[in-house]
Amino acid sequence: MILTDIEGTTSSISFVKDVLFPYAHRALPGFVAAHRDDPEVRRWLDVVATEHGAICDDAVIVETLQGWIDADRKHTALKALQGMIWSAGYRDADFTAHIYPDAADALRRWHAAGEALAVYSSGSVPAQKLFFGHSDAGDLTGLVSNWFDTEVGGKREAESYARIADALDAAPAEILFLSDVVEELDAARDAGMRTVLVDRLGDYPQPRDATTANGHTRVTAFDQIDAIR
Repeated sequence: MILTDIEGTTSSISFVKDVLFPYAHRALPGFVAAHRDDPEVRRWLDVVATEHGAICDDAVIVETLQGWIDADRKHTALKALQGMIWSAGYRDADFTAHIYPDAADALRRWHAAGEALAVYSSGSVPAQKLFFGHSDAGDLTGLVSNWFDTEVGGKREAESYARIADALDAAPAEILFLSDVVEELDAARDAGMRTVLVDRLGDYPQPRDATTANGHTRVTAFDQIDAIR
């Protein structure tokens, strides 16, 4: 069973930072003005308001969220609202999601071979499905059987990976986790999973060495994973 991260692993960091984040930043004020009374939108706006001392003004909530985007904060409320905004962008074909060709090829190959595939990303599950459903390589959602976001826990916490293993009804040792972030891999390894550091040269021009990889098997492309999985 393979569990994979998205940003920096299947897909470039630059797409998220240079396309998705600015799009959500620009669209937030209009989106909140148009949908503030929608129950699901209101739910997440109220989470932000409560966390910051019961903010009453939606304009202030929007400014707070835009600040979180600028800071790349991994907050579940922000990720949920971003996913709703990106849905319109994908639907209107304002962009398609970047995916490395070797990642798309490997995911298709592994799925065809009967390998179960799951995704764990800081982006919300709806945003993950939008990403894979509107990728440069077409609709890849049918390849993935399970999706996990930070509602299961933080990506640098071993307990999160234990919960994922339970949800997949698999022993942690049966799961191979792929990520570009060493601290995430450390947490997965602490939970008993096998790990691979995906060290994309486009995202990390200074390759990680044996020391900075912290003992995790290192690859620069998905086709190298076949030999070790």
